[in-house]
Amino acid sequence: MTKSAPRRILVTSALPYINGVKHLGNLAGSMLPADVYSRFQRLRGHDVLYICATDEHGTPAELAAQAANVPVRQYVDEQHEIQKKAGEDFLLSYDHFGRSCSEENAALTQHFAHVLEANGLIEERTMRQVYSIDDERFLPDRYVEGTCPHCEFEKARGDQCDNCGRLLDPVDLINPYSAVSGSRNVEVRETRHLFLLQSQMQERIQAWIEASTDWPPLARSIALKWLDEGLRDRAITRDLSWGVPVTNPDGSIREGFETKVFYVWFDAPIEYIAATEEWAKAKGEPEAWRRWWRTDEGADKVDYVQFMGKDNVAFHTVGFPVTILGSQEPWKLVDRLKAFNWVTWYGGKFSTSNKRGVFMDQALDLLPADYWRWYLTANAPEGSDAAFTWEGFQSSINSDLANVLGNFVNRITKYCASKFDGKVPEGGEAGEAESWMVAELETRLPQLVQHYENMDFRKAAAETRAIWAAGNEYLTKAEPWVKYKNDVDAAAVGVRAGLNLAALFGIIAQPIIPEAAAMILDALGAPEDRRTLSEEAFADIPALLDALPRGHEISPPDVLFRKIEDDQVAEWTERFGGES
Repeated sequence: MTKSAPRRILVTSALPYINGVKHLGNLAGSMLPADVYSRFQRLRGHDVLYICATDEHGTPAELAAQAANVPVRQYVDEQHEIQKKAGEDFLLSYDHFGRSCSEENAALTQHFAHVLEANGLIEERTMRQVYSIDDERFLPDRYVEGTCPHCEFEKARGDQCDNCGRLLDPVDLINPYSAVSGSRNVEVRETRHLFLLQSQMQERIQAWIEASTDWPPLARSIALKWLDEGLRDRAITRDLSWGVPVTNPDGSIREGFETKVFYVWFDAPIEYIAATEEWAKAKGEPEAWRRWWRTDEGADKVDYVQFMGKDNVAFHTVGFPVTILGSQEPWKLVDRLKAFNWVTWYGGKFSTSNKRGVFMDQALDLLPADYWRWYLTANAPEGSDAAFTWEGFQSSINSDLANVLGNFVNRITKYCASKFDGKVPEGGEAGEAESWMVAELETRLPQLVQHYENMDFRKAAAETRAIWAAGNEYLTKAEPWVKYKNDVDAAAVGVRAGLNLAALFGIIAQPIIPEAAAMILDALGAPEDRRTLSEEAFADIPALLDALPRGHEISPPDVLFRKIEDDQVAEWTERFGGES
């Protein structure tokens, strides 16, 4: 068998916005699948760099700081730490979790603006923008609401209609009002801004997307829909005080832009590069980021994978690529983009104000991270929106984790401790039951690997569960507790294979439920260097049933998963909303 060379894989997930802890839908649609994929590829032996950051600029941060009566910088500092901790508590294995307000991001954003303008892709234009007289400010797109001129949806935002999905211009809204204060005392005024001339890049972006045949269908269809409608030139500056300053190439503030900053959606994707630079500096290798992003310095050998919710696709398939390609510099472009639909709360939206849904910090007050990680991966919103219900959550945890995995590990380790002094038994020869199990693994393990490679996370979780279930069926066939009465050696075969299956189950569980997987592998004393999903590890499937040294000591782990009871579901339903 020829061993494949290790790959270098760059993974980014959409930047969580700074104002408040994210809900489970945000987690399921970007950060969690990026983490699961990164963990899997590391276990395969590849060099993975997983980068994320908080998205810290824009009007929401200004308004949230104002409401909290603190300076914006203090507000984003505090919120960054909160979000960083939430990610750590959910076992998200970022290599670096950066900040879009970093010096690195400001410098790169200004650099891209300068080269794009030099290449004829940025120009100043006078534009008409909604001004709130009562708020005494120009209103950014998302802070103007009104009736969509296309579908007549009455809660359309100024940048996009959530009902029909069309991109909008705030001045086109019918009966506009300020989403900041609700005031309808608004008027359209003229203001000067920098425009990114996306329309000039239509053909080049079209060719690039049409060549990206490895993209999953959802991302590709959204990107092509935008192109079919025609790319529009977009303003990339805003009348705000918080953000990346608009400068000249010499570093001075651009005349007429003293009270303006770059639009958050221009600078936020650039933070992927900047956060990698932050990572490199933090590890004492300030130039190391370049081999991940500059194709003239090694990034041409990198596989770049992005994860995001479907509402972010357009900015990553048009806006950011226009910046990268338009610079005419050797920057790395995404190779595969995985987009997700929504996780809904009983068919509706998560809502902090209406106390509907669970947010990341609240979730961990209820149950360990692995419970949530399993459910959200096994029910990932890939083909369509996925509705969270307490009943579905309870059923998945109790069946998949407590009964299928937890019960298997508990039974086989306790029986080993009881009948074989807690040591992997010797004696006996493999028979029909073991041959059946090997055949199952020879079919299912390659399928599991392929599902991960395809970024089909629901299928990967389903295959993982199917392998666990096959292990339970194996024990039913092997019956070591029955054979022990008359043939200890025959029982030893079943227990030995069962212990090795428990180790294998822990190994394949690592991408999704890393904490429980570690408990299983630690209890079985599995060596650290044998906990991989590498090609070599799966090269000899029959050997997997006899991998732990005979005579090796094991110890039954504590209860891995506690079942969710009906009274807990009733309590959580009342506390967080939902329907019984």
